[in-house]
Amino acid sequence: MHLPHALQSVSDALPALGIVAAVLGVIKTMASISKPPIVLGEMIAGALVGTFLGILLAYGIVAPVAGRLGGVVEEDACYRELIRSVIVAHLQGNAPQVSVEIGRKSIPSGLMPGFQEVEDAVNAVSVT
Repeated sequence: MHLPHALQSVSDALPALGIVAAVLGVIKTMASISKPPIVLGEMIAGALVGTFLGILLAYGIVAPVAGRLGGVVEEDACYRELIRSVIVAHLQGNAPQVSVEIGRKSIPSGLMPGFQEVEDAVNAVSVT
């Protein structure tokens, strides 16, 4: 299992763990039902803190981290796919400019450089 998926699974489980903590807190409170209301109030508050922490950790911390990490992994995969497409195109006997153009077309449209930008960058590279 990949790390983003594992973190998302943890995020999905945290609210349930918070509910388990709340149920255990209520059971503990019911065992002390003969105590004064102030003590019972503190015990019930402790039970509710478990629920709050489960929800806070799941939706406030772990799920956003998992989502961002998934985006980073996806961006990295796009970068590797770009390199692979250029190498494969070059190994198929295409000219370097054509290989670079094939790689350029695999870049997402929002990040894709213009043809002239790529041409200038290729021409600026000195062959030694």
